[in-house]
Amino acid sequence: MTASRAFLLFGTEEQELESRRLEAGRLDAELVGGNLRTIRFSGKEVVRAISFLVRDRDWGTCAAAITNLSVEEEEAATIVRYNARFQAPDGAVLECRAAIEVFPDALIFDARFTPDRDFETARAGFAILHPIVGVAGRPVAVEHGDGSIERSVFPDLIEPWQPFKDIAAITHEVMPGIEAECRMAGDAFEMEDQRNWTDSSYKTYVRPLALPWPYVLKAGETVHLAIRLSIRQISAATPKVEQTPRRIEVSLRRDQGTLPAIGIGLKPDEVSDELLDARLIRALGARHLVCHFDPDAGHGAAALRHFRQVADSSGAEVTLECFVPCRRPLDVELGEVARMVRDSGLRLASLAVSPSVDRQSTPPGSVWPECPPLEDVYAAAERAFPNVPLGGGMFSYFTELNRKRVPVDRLSYVTHCTNPIVHAADDLSVMQSFEALRDVTRSVRAIYGDKPYRIGPSTIAMRQNPYGSQTKDNPSGKRIAMANRDPRHNALFGAAWTLAYAATVADAEPEVLTLSTLAGPFGLVAGPGEPVKEGHPRPLFHVVRWLAALSGGRRIAVATSAPDRVVGLGAALGETSTLLFANLTPDLQTVRLAGPARRRLTLLDENWLRAGATGLEASAHEAESVVLPAYAVARIDIP
Repeated sequence: MTASRAFLLFGTEEQELESRRLEAGRLDAELVGGNLRTIRFSGKEVVRAISFLVRDRDWGTCAAAITNLSVEEEEAATIVRYNARFQAPDGAVLECRAAIEVFPDALIFDARFTPDRDFETARAGFAILHPIVGVAGRPVAVEHGDGSIERSVFPDLIEPWQPFKDIAAITHEVMPGIEAECRMAGDAFEMEDQRNWTDSSYKTYVRPLALPWPYVLKAGETVHLAIRLSIRQISAATPKVEQTPRRIEVSLRRDQGTLPAIGIGLKPDEVSDELLDARLIRALGARHLVCHFDPDAGHGAAALRHFRQVADSSGAEVTLECFVPCRRPLDVELGEVARMVRDSGLRLASLAVSPSVDRQSTPPGSVWPECPPLEDVYAAAERAFPNVPLGGGMFSYFTELNRKRVPVDRLSYVTHCTNPIVHAADDLSVMQSFEALRDVTRSVRAIYGDKPYRIGPSTIAMRQNPYGSQTKDNPSGKRIAMANRDPRHNALFGAAWTLAYAATVADAEPEVLTLSTLAGPFGLVAGPGEPVKEGHPRPLFHVVRWLAALSGGRRIAVATSAPDRVVGLGAALGETSTLLFANLTPDLQTVRLAGPARRRLTLLDENWLRAGATGLEASAHEAESVVLPAYAVARIDIP
């Protein structure tokens, strides 16, 4: 049977929700699943999204079942009405009646919702997303509940806590002479810097985090919330319509440091598959194994012996990523781990430690759990593992590292991961996360200076959930926030995402970058029912192999004129320069290259997958432009 295009691109036949354009005059928005995104005025994005969302007690998203949808397009307005039904994991149902009105200079989103019985939720109501690009560091006026006006700026570096609270309205300049006011009614709102989670937005949401959660919406009680976005002309300047250039220009800056060594994650629950696939580590050229070790999960001597087997067969250096329970004296707990490491024969190139309680997030307003001072944890690790370079930070995400900043004086490096599907799992949101990832690494450098820096394992799927009791199972292979497996990891989308990640963090010059595990749903090798044959390397394997081959090379910084569509990076090794590009979109993109005409082009694309994905052939390429099909990755070698 011939695989569908959707399956090759995304690893799933699931179709994303259809989008419908709503417009009135120069104001337009996309209606997706009952919510609004990409709200623009004269082609300029004003607000990234206005959404009515319902979260379950673990912050999972309750899907909306929409009925009675109507769209009325009148001469001066477009009006949308619908009913939405949200069901909690325990079966409780929340019924919502919503209306959206779009005018040439205003937009209103109104929602009334009622539960059929007591409904337990972490949050139910509106979230408004302001974009990052062109907004970060720019002036903003915040009106509070008492009518007072706070004049400030949108955060430039990522704020660990809410930059603004008790919000009634937010006003900012969209373009010269045009400002937008977003006004909220019906409850208390506050803003968080969603770049903490690599969301490309500042999120203004209902109900302060300092209030208890989960909380209960009482059976039969109706809540009414409304959002009004108003566009105002404040000067005589004429707004210019934003134009999207068709062809993408590229500029290069050479000798921009070096590219990082590539790491591969190991997990004790993937023992049998990891032993079968250990040969791939040598083929890949990965130099580091990041070995996850958690005594609270039952990991012990057997896990360490497994790590040694993989290390012996691969020749890669070992970093032990070790949780510390912190329930007994630290010297006792870490001493036991050190003894097991010695008995296993495992040789550590480095050790990273983190208290077990730090695997869970502590939101603003919550009480921090009991934990020994990090200085004491690091000192005990040094005593248990003398002469082993020590790393610290968070094994979860930048959010937690930003909120609980680690003392780095005793550390050889600082580390964290990221995840793009904490809040949203649609294709566009996942690829837009690179806008925020740039600011994550920039913020890490602002906090920790030139301290050696390691990132990962970072994957599309969520390895652990710091914000609830567990990650979300995804047996049907859908696009689900906080899912423990994601079908796009297995397809071309995952390959493009992997290269874009490496390109985005390159300016921060991490010394080790880990973007997959060896086996399993986060790994390099296909399982049954995937776009490539079971047991063969997934598309992202080839991207990681290219990155590993370029590690240590003289980095070439690659800038494109449309970084929301195509990103790239490069390196010079010997007399050859290599450029890598990723198409972040489902549309064909054309990239214009300057310089020497003699090049070798290798393309990971849909045609390669259809041909069996068994080999990669470079072809001579002399044209000045390279065409990248949907989610394709290109390698260009220039002698």
